[in-house]
Amino acid sequence: MRRIFGLDDISEGLDALCAADPRLAAVRRMAGEVPLRLTEPGFPSLASIIVSQQVSRASADAIFGRFVKLVDPLTPQAVLAAGEDIFRGAGFSRPKQRAMLAAARAVADGLDLIHLCDLEAEEAIAKLTAVPGIGPWTAEVYLLFAAGHPDIFPARDVALQAAVGHALGIETRPSDKALTRIAESWSPWRGIASRLFWAYYRETKGRDAAPILQSSGKS
Repeated sequence: MRRIFGLDDISEGLDALCAADPRLAAVRRMAGEVPLRLTEPGFPSLASIIVSQQVSRASADAIFGRFVKLVDPLTPQAVLAAGEDIFRGAGFSRPKQRAMLAAARAVADGLDLIHLCDLEAEEAIAKLTAVPGIGPWTAEVYLLFAAGHPDIFPARDVALQAAVGHALGIETRPSDKALTRIAESWSPWRGIASRLFWAYYRETKGRDAAPILQSSGKS
């Protein structure tokens, strides 16, 4: 499986997308820099994506920043040992706390987040979504940015729905099912298309809505 591991891969994918769908040339110009956003596979990366579930980027940044100060190092064992006060102090909702604990328990019990990155997307997503509280969006984002998967488009992402709708002149924001159909034509570079439209959202809305990621030192 081809992986997205560098800015050259981003450039190649963008060239291919624009050749296949000329509408995306204008999106690319408007989007400006399309970052790699690669993170190290493992529990801290999954934890940062869980924090990003169903909250704004600003809220996720704040919650995760508090959480990593309270749980250091950020390991499954440390999360499982954390008390209610830690989750409350970080600003977790009850569903987010349950999802974090379930993920920590699954990894402690043998779920190999690094090996998952070598699996085909469908199999890897099935293993991740078997964990209570981890839905398709979380699994897809993990594979995009921890595995460098080239052909995943998280159509449930509200910012991507808004960005694609705005860029393509769709009057009503497309649903996740509609966006999945639209993105099919961008295969096998849907992972690059998702980065492109998050960048487009950033430039047109003036704020970053891409999921937060545990820092890996990579741009």
